[in-house]
Amino acid sequence: MLGKIIFLLFFSLPLFAQQKVYLANVEGTIDLGLAPYIKRVINEAENNNARAIVLKINTFGGRVDAATQIKDAILNSKILTVAFIDKRAISAGALIALSCNKIIMTPGSSIGASTVVNQQGKKQSEKYQSFMRSEMRSTAEKNHRPKKIAEGMVDERIVVPGLVDSTQLITLTAEEAESHGIADTIVADLDEALQYLNINNPEVVKVNSNWSEDVVRFLNNPIISSLLIMIGLVGMFIEIKTPGWGVAGTAAIIALALFFGASYIVELASATEILIFLIGVVLLLLEIFVIPGFGIAGVLGIIMIIGGLFLSLLSDLPIFDFASLTGALTQLAVSLLASLLIMYLLAKYLPKTVVWNRLILQSNIASKSGYSAKKDIRKLVGKTGEALTDLRPSGIATIEGKRIDVITEGEYIDKGARIKIISAEGAKVIVKQID
Repeated sequence: MLGKIIFLLFFSLPLFAQQKVYLANVEGTIDLGLAPYIKRVINEAENNNARAIVLKINTFGGRVDAATQIKDAILNSKILTVAFIDKRAISAGALIALSCNKIIMTPGSSIGASTVVNQQGKKQSEKYQSFMRSEMRSTAEKNHRPKKIAEGMVDERIVVPGLVDSTQLITLTAEEAESHGIADTIVADLDEALQYLNINNPEVVKVNSNWSEDVVRFLNNPIISSLLIMIGLVGMFIEIKTPGWGVAGTAAIIALALFFGASYIVELASATEILIFLIGVVLLLLEIFVIPGFGIAGVLGIIMIIGGLFLSLLSDLPIFDFASLTGALTQLAVSLLASLLIMYLLAKYLPKTVVWNRLILQSNIASKSGYSAKKDIRKLVGKTGEALTDLRPSGIATIEGKRIDVITEGEYIDKGARIKIISAEGAKVIVKQID
């Protein structure tokens, strides 16, 4: 008798033990910053032996590359995955839903309309549609759902008897989805969904995105990433133009580190793109500081810098045509044009401002060092001499046998060039190149 009681208690314990269910939100626009969040939820659920992962979906869609990353993570999950469609799973949201083991919908919700469009809402080329059809078809096949309906969500030419004609994309209501085998059931809320899944005494663990994931999503916003590129390029320009190391160089390093770091996390940039950019910077610095004049190294450096930035903006989708490059080209072009405009204005007007004066050497140096920065330097205005160092725009020149700290009006002057003092303000000596 005692043995029977122990036997019953042993096998009834799972009925009373809480079963963890991890709940994640797939809401708003699907972007590349969402993928790390979903991957973290899946890893946490697997590490804690959860009974299931529920993705609460309410989205009009978003980036296809982000959806494919999320889809792959869901398909690789070792535990039960459930798409709980609250209101809608449209476009990329439908692909995410189809990748789950179970699809549960609420009354009035919908799923479908997954044709690929660009940022202006125009239908993309057949190459994109073919890719999306195959993704939808293979995902539906993996979870034993109707492949034709999944393809019809992408391509209006696919006819499903009794559902739509050949002029419409397939978008299903909850009742239609259930009757055609896309959805497993219709429930009013999450509690009913868990009852349907036979999850007794559930412990729902709601997982929100953390600060680092929010930062990554923020940094990958096209506007923010463009600003980071501009700060990086303009900061490099100012640092090259001024002696020593200053705020501009530090800001450039931080901005570029944030840009490439965020792109690396969301799998836009790889070590290859980062290496291309760094090699370009090294070549440009060698051209400026080591190699006289401006030649192949400088040109190649600029090309590699632009190429590294461009490749870090490209999607990782295995399909490429002109349309796939438009977004990255537009973003990079705007960033470069804005950066060049700022550089031009800085080169033209900044040398005449108080801010620029603080960036160059102003203090007197002992005469025994061989330098001179006397207050009566105005007497040398109009004199000519030679640049002892490259002037970028500051450097050293020799005037009447004396070494003097000088600065140009923003232009670059090579070492050895003939120069003329055009003005002097205190210890600041402004020069220009002469033939």
